Amino acid sequence: MSGPAAGTAVAATTTDVVCLGESMVTFLPSQPGRLADVPSFGRGIGGAESNVACALAAAGHRAAWVGRVGADGFGDHLVETIASYGVDTSAVRRDPFRPTGIYFRTATDRGTDTHEVAYYRAGSAASAMSPANVPYEELFAGRILHLSGITAALSDDCLALLRELTAARPGRPLVSFDVNHRPHLWRGGDASVLLELARRADLVFVGEDEAEEAWGIVGAEAIRAAVPEPSVLVVKRGSAGATVFASGLRPGPRSSNAGGAENAPGARSTEGGGAEDAAGPRSSIAGGAECGGAEDAAADATGPDTVTHVPALHVDVVAAVGAGDAFAAGFLSATLRGLPVRDRARHGHLMAAAVLTVPGDLTEPPARDHADRLVALGDDAWGTLRLGPGWTAADRASEEVRTP
Repeated sequence: MSGPAAGTAVAATTTDVVCLGESMVTFLPSQPGRLADVPSFGRGIGGAESNVACALAAAGHRAAWVGRVGADGFGDHLVETIASYGVDTSAVRRDPFRPTGIYFRTATDRGTDTHEVAYYRAGSAASAMSPANVPYEELFAGRILHLSGITAALSDDCLALLRELTAARPGRPLVSFDVNHRPHLWRGGDASVLLELARRADLVFVGEDEAEEAWGIVGAEAIRAAVPEPSVLVVKRGSAGATVFASGLRPGPRSSNAGGAENAPGARSTEGGGAEDAAGPRSSIAGGAECGGAEDAAADATGPDTVTHVPALHVDVVAAVGAGDAFAAGFLSATLRGLPVRDRARHGHLMAAAVLTVPGDLTEPPARDHADRLVALGDDAWGTLRLGPGWTAADRASEEVRTP
């Protein structure tokens, strides 16, 4: 049987976020330099969706990762490591015929010409995911289903699966979609399909650089014009911060940390602190207080956007990898807590800063009260905040505030 049964719904939700995608064993260089010159590598894990699940679980949420790995030692390592973060891996499938994917990378920034990645994922177990072999009951068991454009590039079956999961239907959870355009995965393919998938989601993350490279669309406003359907569109602008476009049926909840009044319904604003609800008109998280009280899925009217720009932080970067996944996790965490848009984006920036100040893709996030104190800073103090290695362990937010 292909796809979920009509009207599939989960009576009692026990999971906050379910993340589906490929995770791989990653080999991290022992020193900077070309792959040809690196003498040894340390073993880790890497995968956009599992990274988000691990970060959310470490932040205290109930997260699950659904994927497919080989019946091999690398698959064992992946499942055990992801589970060690507190992630539910019970729905992960083992493939006796296909291997777990692996990759090697250099220590340089992914955005530079010197960065090298060698993937060994063709024909991997994850590339065999399809509408016919995934556990729909588990995928729809969360309040949010988080997906990524990376999965769409793995195979035709994987693309068909994402189309199935993003289709509007009763019982569908809020769908979060990170475009995650990886040019090397789309060689000979058509990355414009990522635009199609983004338009079917409720909450979308996309970088300005990704939109230009994949779709030829330049600028946050133009991206919103091309992706009007999601209730929340987060345009990541690198060092310039993030711009969040939010439309909804009613304003999001007021937070004691908001730092500003909520916008009236239908208003258009560029000020932080005004939030539209994160759940889109197709979302079935009806009445979920922590998600901001999404309106019933049957309603489909939305008001004009509020537009919130949230500056990025000054960060002493150790390794520029994993920041996008961490940002998504921080934003989703704050969404689950019903925080205003400004605070959601600030939590995203803080989660990203935690990863940027360590060598790998994953790290322990800041304690919630610590992060909340930083998020509550005024605009001037936020603008002078500078974070370096070890900042997540600080006892007081004031210890991190200094002029760059």
